[in-house]
This record gives sequence, C-alpha cells and structure tokens, in this order.
Amino acid sequence: THPNLAITPAFLTRLELDATERLIEAITDRRSALFRPPYFGDADPSTNDELLPVSVANDLGYITAGLKVDSDDWLETSAAQIIANVLVARDDGNVVLLHDSGGDRSATVAAVGPLIDSLQARGDTLVLLSTLLGLTRDQAMPPLPVESATSRGVTLAAFFAVGAVQNTLYWIFLVAVVLGAARIVALLTLASLHRARTGRRKAITLDFAPAVSVIVPAYNEATVIEKTIRSLLAQQYTGPLEVVIVDDGSPDFTGDIARATFRQHDRVAVFSKANGGKASALNYGMQRATGDIVICLDADTVFETGTIAALVQPMRDPRIGAVAGNAKVGNRLNLITRWQALEYVTSQNVDRRAFDLLNCITVVPGAVGAWRRSAILNVGGFSHDTLAEDQDATIALRKAGWRIAYAEHAVAWTEAPDTFASLAKQRFRWSFGTLQCAWKHRDALLRRKFGTLGMIALPNTWLFQLLFAALSPLADLIFVLSVCSVGTAYMQHGSTFAWQAGIKLASMYTVFLLMDWTAAMIAFVLEPGEDRRLTWLILSQRFAYRQVMYWVVVRSFVAAAKGGLVGWGTLERKGTVAFIDR
Repeated sequence: THPNLAITPAFLTRLELDATERLIEAITDRRSALFRPPYFGDADPSTNDELLPVSVANDLGYITAGLKVDSDDWLETSAAQIIANVLVARDDGNVVLLHDSGGDRSATVAAVGPLIDSLQARGDTLVLLSTLLGLTRDQAMPPLPVESATSRGVTLAAFFAVGAVQNTLYWIFLVAVVLGAARIVALLTLASLHRARTGRRKAITLDFAPAVSVIVPAYNEATVIEKTIRSLLAQQYTGPLEVVIVDDGSPDFTGDIARATFRQHDRVAVFSKANGGKASALNYGMQRATGDIVICLDADTVFETGTIAALVQPMRDPRIGAVAGNAKVGNRLNLITRWQALEYVTSQNVDRRAFDLLNCITVVPGAVGAWRRSAILNVGGFSHDTLAEDQDATIALRKAGWRIAYAEHAVAWTEAPDTFASLAKQRFRWSFGTLQCAWKHRDALLRRKFGTLGMIALPNTWLFQLLFAALSPLADLIFVLSVCSVGTAYMQHGSTFAWQAGIKLASMYTVFLLMDWTAAMIAFVLEPGEDRRLTWLILSQRFAYRQVMYWVVVRSFVAAAKGGLVGWGTLERKGTVAFIDR
C-alpha cells in the first residue's frame, strides 16, 4: 500500500513485505530477492528510523536496492521533464527510479525510449539490477518449486477474492447512495405536492358521516384499554358510532375491566374469545360490527377528538377501500421513543403522503386505519398467514382494484416501545411480516396489470425496506473500515496524510448527515404542530437506532431462510401515552 516504512511499525512492515511477495509469487511463479522501500528517503537511509525497514527486510532475506537518481515522474510531469530530471541527477548515482503505477504513467512510458537513447548517447551502459549486483536472473528472482502450483492458485484466488469484495462493496455502496438519494428527493417532492393539494386542516369539510364501527383487538391491555375507549367515546363525530372491544383471551382481565368500566355505555360492546391472534380478533369483531365503515386501532392507541371524522372523509369516494391515518408516538419519554417519533414523521408518514398521490400505499397502520367493511370481507378479511395482517389486507384490497387513501389529519397517538429489547421485538415482527407480505404477493411484482402497486410500491418494499436494509450494515462496515484506514494512514504516512484522509472522511459523512437533516426538516414542515427539535436527533439515530433496525431485517431474512414459525409475541403496555388534542 506504499507506506512510509520509516514510521511504520515493524509488524506492519513485515505484513506489507509478506503480502507483496505472495502476490508476486502467485503471478510470476518466482519470488523476488530485491526490495526497494517506498519513498526516496527510505531507499537511501540517512537516519536510524530509515534503517529499520532495511533491517526488517534483511531479516526476511531481501537485498535492499538503494537509488540516487529520482525522475520525479510521480509528479505526473511531461516526458521531457522526466528525461531532464534524470539527466541532471545522473552523476549522483547509477540506479534510476521510475514508477509503473499510482497514477497516470503515460508520460513515464513515453519517456522510457528517449531516456534510454539519451543515457546511451552519454556513454552509459544499461543493465539489469541483478547484473549490477553480480547475480544471475534466477538468483535475483528464483523460480518456485513445481509443487507450489496449488498454493499459488489458492493465493491468487484469495487476492482476487479480496479485490472482488472491495469492488463489490464499493459499487453496492455507490448504487445504494444514488438510489437512496433519488428516492428521498422523489418522496419529499411527492409529499410536498400532497401537502399542497390537501391544504390546511381548517379547509377540510367533515360533512360525510356514515355508520362507523370501531374494532379494538385487545390482548393483555388492562393498563391502557380504559384510556383508549374513553378517547373513542369523546369523538366529535356526528354519525352513528359503535365501539367493539374484542378481548383475545387476555389473562390480565382486559375484558372484565372494559365491561365493568363501560357497562352503562350503549355504544360500547365487549366480546371475549379464545386467544387466536390479532387477525382472528379483527375478523371476530368484523363479523359483529354493524357499520359500513370499520375503523381498527390497537388498544395502546389514543385518538384525537376529530380523528374518526377526518379518517372517514376520503370514503365519500366509492373507489376507496381503506384509509390510512396519521400515527404518532405518544410516549416521548426517552431517547428511544423520541427516535421513533422522528422516524414516524420522516419515514412512515412521508411515504404515505407520497404514495397516496400514486395510489400505492401498502400499509394501513393497525394504530389508525379505516376499512370499507364490504371490501375487506370480499377479500377474505384479515389473513392469519402473515405477521403484518394490516399490510397484507391493504395489498389485497389494492390488488382487487380498490384505492387506498391517506388522511393526514386523522391523528392517533400510540405507545411505542421504550427499551431496545421491546423495540427489537416489535420491529422484528414488522420486518418479518413485511417479508412475508412481499413474498405472498410476489405475483404482483413488476406486473403492469396491478398499476403502481406492482411497478412502484412492491419494488420499493423489496429494494428499500428489505434488500437495502439488509445490506445497510455494509455501509456501516465501510465507515468503520474508513475510520480504521485513517488510523493506518497515521501509522504508515504520518499526521499529514492521516489529517487529509480524516478531513475527507469527515466531509463526506457531514454531507450525508446534512442530507438526512434537511430531509427531516422538510418532513417536519409537512407535519404542522410537530416538535422540530426532534430533527437534531438525526445524528444519534444514525449511530445507534438504525443499527437495531438493520439487525432485525437481517434477522428476518435468517428466520425466513430457516423456515421456522414466528409468533406475534407480546409487548408490555405501560399506559404512558400523552398528547395535546389539537
């Protein structure tokens, strides 16, 4: 790697010599007895430090070749200047240094012929370095024994593999950066157009009020079920409204608490059934619901008073089969939940705004979503064969020809995991469920008959939510290796080179962070009333939170490859959702 061996630790010097020797042997079938240290000063030692690499090379059996005549061709000057440099310095020594790599060497190649003619015209004789040393060619570069052919092949394959991995990582990183940047620009542009089209909240007409049934599937929700139901009963909705609580076999008396608390409310119906999972609970409630529009929400979610009215408005269009609401983190208690609040605004809601324009929303969130009851029943209800029943049902509706809308003013405040362990558990379920849905509906991928779902939404899911997320640890690995390379540059070249490398690395990463922060600010501008101070968490989110997200995606692929069953799991509810009703 062309280090300055005068300042390089001895172990790195030996590593450089051994690696270079192995590569020469693998390619030429000969070993080299000669060694010329990089940098002119090392090749003609004048200090004790410069003698160290010569000592290491001597211990390894090399003959160090010094020089005095430097052509300075590494400066990429003209052929004429290279010739002049050599002719001026020729009286100081008899070994001339030319370079065959490390930059554009066309001038060096052009100078070789005229330089030889010029030296010979001055009476110089040109010989091999081995001849100057009194060695034969085979002594200077001894051929390897025949039996070493296999090891040579292995060595050469190893070097090619290392090079291939480096090149592959580089191109993956480059393609990911370009596509990722293009995606961000496209999504933010579409989201901004969506915001301009929908206008401000005060311009929304809330005169569409069909019969609505709200289904709340509940399992071990004793700490939050009362707050959730009260937020539903407080809705400023003028149409018929019923609340259907489905206790899915909770051992913590969730159903009993709901019955005892709301026994006098004729709009609240509480049912209990054997545990069968969220999809089972939703289908159970769907069969008992009477409203034309069914709204589903998780039991840890609290609606603003105008959420239901805003959520059903897009349903006035008979082509719309489901509406996604605006989910927000309601328990911003620590750094982990604040990171999620940032993610909900900058990722999930921006995506839904953009995809609403393209009619390719793939997830009506379980926290806040409205479904046309006849439509969801016609596609078979909520399926049991994925962990993302809301995404599965959304894609099924879209494939059946229904449109999916986004209601930005239908705000729901949900309880997010507040520890890394619970966050990883939740996101693994989301990621694995997304993988299941993408695979289940692969028949629509890149199929024109499914419109933007097949040509945009599903490719986006496969490429950005799954594949790039699984490969994202490579980007972090490249960053770590880049930081290590700065340290290596310091050991091999000194502080000047290390400083230059460090500045370049810091500049590139700063650009990435500024892009992230700018995108986040635009996303928050699109969300009136959001706390824009959260955008300053972008830096810490990149160095901690995103690694958890990468890990769960990789884990999802591993689980899918193993083919084992993955359960829904349970998350501890703490009843910490707090919000200001706007």
